[in-house]
Amino acid sequence: MAASISTSQLGSAFLGERNGICVSSVPVSHLSFRRKTIECKESRIGKQPIEVPSNVVITLEGQDMKVKGPLGELALSYPREIAIDRQDSILKISKAVETRRANQMHGLFRTLTSNMVVGVSKGFEKKLILVGVGYRAIVEGKELILSLGFSHPVKMTIPDDLKVKVEENTRITVSGYNKSNIGQFAATIRKWRPPEPYKGKGVKYADEIVRRKEGKAGKKK
Repeated sequence: MAASISTSQLGSAFLGERNGICVSSVPVSHLSFRRKTIECKESRIGKQPIEVPSNVVITLEGQDMKVKGPLGELALSYPREIAIDRQDSILKISKAVETRRANQMHGLFRTLTSNMVVGVSKGFEKKLILVGVGYRAIVEGKELILSLGFSHPVKMTIPDDLKVKVEENTRITVSGYNKSNIGQFAATIRKWRPPEPYKGKGVKYADEIVRRKEGKAGKKK
């Protein structure tokens, strides 16, 4: 082993002298590596403050928050990576620690908090449109009844925290103070008959753009 090492060193020195290059050997024990810490940027959404209206009451107990307004009451539990700071009528959501999980949750929980404040004070709504011959909807008590071309009508129970209004038999408006429940119920309605791409028939959101496809052309004579 010693002979092989000395031979390689002599060969390197010989090549260096012949090519006019000075070859220097560095002992392995002198090599070192530097680890650089990179700090993640703060979320653009997460760092935005939330303005609390005067008709909304917020109760903070550790990592639990309750929001009460004229339309209803909502509650949310925050993970330990998120810190909540309230200054008069301003809420600020920040990271309690600098970790990857905290970076992922910062903007998410700021958005959830904002939705709670807006929901109990102003509310949200989602509109759907029925497109198709014979497609119609009516509300009877706590049930939404849909006629969507099946052999039987589709009956859906309306949750207690939501309101459903039907206009012109084809326009459905789902409203309430919990944005998540509104979106879930509207998605369930749309799931019964999603809009098809050829004629656009089905249940679609009012602001939805359905990409249309061209049907098969007949044979050219």
